[in-house]
Amino acid sequence: MQKKKGREKGLKLLFLAAAGTSILAVALICIFLFAKGIPAIEKIGVGNFLSGKVWRPGNDRYGLFPMILGSLYVTAGAALVGIPIGIFTAVFLIYYCPKGLYRPLKSATELMAGIPSVVYGFFGLVVLVPWIRQMGRAMGYPGNGNSILTASFLLGLMILPTVIGVSEAAIRAVPSFYYEGAVALGATKERAVFSAVLPAAKSGVIAGVVLGIGRAIGETMAVIMVAGNQARMPNGIFRGIRTLTANIVIEMGYATDLHREALIGTGVVLFVFILIMNGQVALLKRRSRHET
Repeated sequence: MQKKKGREKGLKLLFLAAAGTSILAVALICIFLFAKGIPAIEKIGVGNFLSGKVWRPGNDRYGLFPMILGSLYVTAGAALVGIPIGIFTAVFLIYYCPKGLYRPLKSATELMAGIPSVVYGFFGLVVLVPWIRQMGRAMGYPGNGNSILTASFLLGLMILPTVIGVSEAAIRAVPSFYYEGAVALGATKERAVFSAVLPAAKSGVIAGVVLGIGRAIGETMAVIMVAGNQARMPNGIFRGIRTLTANIVIEMGYATDLHREALIGTGVVLFVFILIMNGQVALLKRRSRHET
């Protein structure tokens, strides 16, 4: 009995240490970002930093607004591409996929999650960029194909495994009587799935959507390869842009003094965006619980 109690205490301490390590890591990241980034934002001026439209470190002009818009546009485009396809794919895997096709299709979606982002970037560079370039020129929009639209398509593909996996798990967790009861009341298969099962799995599906959006807004390498990396105001979906993450990676290697601190301040802005997004998701989950 004493040995058993000793093991239980040891495991509790181990689990506590693991949880504490995670919390400590997040706390250290927050302390570093805010300690290094906030003074730079104050030097530049909050208004100039967040709403300034010109980013020229050589002239000490650090306007982050073009990169903020670039990140928002690319993330929104990726969500428009990846979220509907991901949710519909999860529904197909559960309710419509033939048994012989399920395992290879499921393995393919899981394999997509393990592909390095640089490989996605090469795919976008070789396949998507020429395609978008031809499509844009056919529509009267000149450009080299490195654009918001290209980055949105590529990131939409990259978030598919996350959205599919989490959405499928959430839908499978819904008790079967939701679907069976809807069908028994005369609903068609499609109506039972989309009117009874999906609303019941809403919180899990939202979690998958948030994880996908989080990957999209934090992706760097693939975006650098296809987005054009032009620190200017977005001017159409066929034009190039620069995102917050790309701005940090491209310039951090040679940045010094205020320039380096401004890039850390860019990380602060990105971190605040993610906090706001997670807060909105928490509110949605609370509302869904109250509604149910």
